[in-house]
Amino acid sequence: MAMTLTEFTRSLDPKTLPRILQIQSGFYFQGAVYELFGRECCLSTGDLMKIIDISITKFVAQTADASEITLPLDYPGLFRIVSDSQEYLTIQEIVDSMKISSHRLGQPCFISADQIELPEGSVKEKEGFRITALSLDSQGGGHVDCDFLHKEPKFSFKLDLSQEGHFLECEDDQFYTLRELAEWKIPKGRKRTVTVVNAPPTKDMLFSTLLDNVSGDLTLTPVYELQAVMELRKSVALIPSSMDVEVIDVTEQFDVNTFIQPLTLQDVFQKPSEIFPMVAEVIERPLIERHMPEQLASLLHLERVIVHRACEVKRILATEIRQESPRHFLIPTTYNGRFKRRPREFTTAYDLERARSDTEPLHVVATRGFDSTYSGLASVLVGDEFVVKKSKSVEIVCEGNRDTVEALTCMRIKGKSHEPIRLPMCLDGGFMEVIHDKRQYSISEVCHWFPLPFNVKVSVRDLSLKEDILASVPGLRIEEEITDPYLIVSSPDLSSWWEVPVNRTHMIVHLEKSWTGGVPTCNVTSSTEEISEDCYYTMRRYVFTTVTPPPRPPKKPKQPPARPAKPQPNPRPEKPAHVAASCSPKSPQPPVVSRDNFTDRRHSTAGTERMPKSPATLPKPVLQKAVMRGHSLEDVCVTLPDEDDPHDYEYIDEDELENIRKQFHEQSLSNSTKGKPSNTI
Repeated sequence: MAMTLTEFTRSLDPKTLPRILQIQSGFYFQGAVYELFGRECCLSTGDLMKIIDISITKFVAQTADASEITLPLDYPGLFRIVSDSQEYLTIQEIVDSMKISSHRLGQPCFISADQIELPEGSVKEKEGFRITALSLDSQGGGHVDCDFLHKEPKFSFKLDLSQEGHFLECEDDQFYTLRELAEWKIPKGRKRTVTVVNAPPTKDMLFSTLLDNVSGDLTLTPVYELQAVMELRKSVALIPSSMDVEVIDVTEQFDVNTFIQPLTLQDVFQKPSEIFPMVAEVIERPLIERHMPEQLASLLHLERVIVHRACEVKRILATEIRQESPRHFLIPTTYNGRFKRRPREFTTAYDLERARSDTEPLHVVATRGFDSTYSGLASVLVGDEFVVKKSKSVEIVCEGNRDTVEALTCMRIKGKSHEPIRLPMCLDGGFMEVIHDKRQYSISEVCHWFPLPFNVKVSVRDLSLKEDILASVPGLRIEEEITDPYLIVSSPDLSSWWEVPVNRTHMIVHLEKSWTGGVPTCNVTSSTEEISEDCYYTMRRYVFTTVTPPPRPPKKPKQPPARPAKPQPNPRPEKPAHVAASCSPKSPQPPVVSRDNFTDRRHSTAGTERMPKSPATLPKPVLQKAVMRGHSLEDVCVTLPDEDDPHDYEYIDEDELENIRKQFHEQSLSNSTKGKPSNTI
């Protein structure tokens, strides 16, 4: 039965590919042009084509006011999924609609509206579970493997595909790109509703205005593209699903093997290991990209290659230590260069705890001060040196309330003596590592002996490489060890061998026959790759981590005090002690401004800005000057005699602040008109 190409696309199950179609009514473009911009624009009646893949090329987003916006897959914004309110009635319906995989994004979560009895236990009403794997048997049945959500210890169970019930999609708090939505999160035969959570920056002129003035939910409609092989051609044809032709499925009447089968490197990697080595004809050569390793450039001139095996290869992910536009690298474990250590920077005591190692003490110097307000936890001054020990629970006193928190035990270095102290894990300061180690390490030794991330610099370049791209990098941050899929490929004469990255090399091949040749004549070339920023963040995002987030600082409740008595102006006050007045939070005296300071403030640009609202913060420049002179915060801050004052002057009353501002303004007018000096407000 003939159907339009659009109808065939909507009903197509990707699991049944490849399918053979015959054109029933052709489509022509000006009669002579057969291909336009890499996509078919002319299909003759009677043509046969084998559909080998289907993919989403873009989305049409419908807004709340029914307007439509076309979004390309490389749109840089992030989206959150709105859970589908339509129920699934069987597990088979879920499997047919959703993509189930061992990949993190291919594990959908559902809530059962009914209780389901299991051989061991049960799925309770409104209890959530995650589908982690799909298993099919030869009789057409099967089951899914599931895990309960938020349940310790972990409990796994199986549900048959025939299991009936009322299953609702769980709320998803993750953010996704449009490309991730297209690959994993578009259910077959259902609409997908999303909300925009992060729009591209305004400097991105290509995409920044696409979703301007758009609020609320967006309903995404995918636009598909079919990849096909024509009967008498080797190259892959890209056919828009909207092409106005009628087709009929004739898969049962033709042999699929009569068509050439183009394969991407991902397809070749998924082949059984028993078929290798294979001779492969190169149909589409690799695209020349800026980040392509020089060693792979010779693949551009080969018509045939030998694929020897598929393997997972270990790589070390590293980033250039640089403030703007850092480069990212994948370093092989066979890299023969040597590294020297570079100091690391830390912002919290929690980072110090993570970087602490049992192999050597961590020695740091403070680059920012921190004033601890908790009894039992120390303050930090700029220039203090510490040797980090370990974290432990301690009891603190805050405003008369006792609490137990995690603190980092350190040894403060004072000359030749060491003083044990405890630092709050929430300490927001700055530390720089002090390096005493001058030895040189290989990349494997760095990953084995030191906790990652770790800062290094190439001290001896890899002499086996014609050009070592790491030698010119001023500093590297070794991020983590990863495994990446590669194909071991050689030239037909076995003179050159390469490790070809599967996910970063666009190349189409056709497997011709098995290869029975001689032994290798040279070693496999492992090269250091510079990868793009998108590739880097994709690798980092999909790595499972067990590191717990840093602790939150203890809550310190602060209630605004009662309004203090209105201060009386003093016509001839004595010159204030600036340090004491600026550092004493309990001083009941209002700010006093001298004539000189007042004149400078009036003529400066800062004087025209609106004064900050309460709560007021203590001025820090005076503290920093005192710290640089070697004083501690206790030496700088002078406590005034009024210790029984119940008010906390960290808060300033709005009326009082407005009164001070008005008096400043009146004083300014008085000086400008009368020219009489005044030292009062």
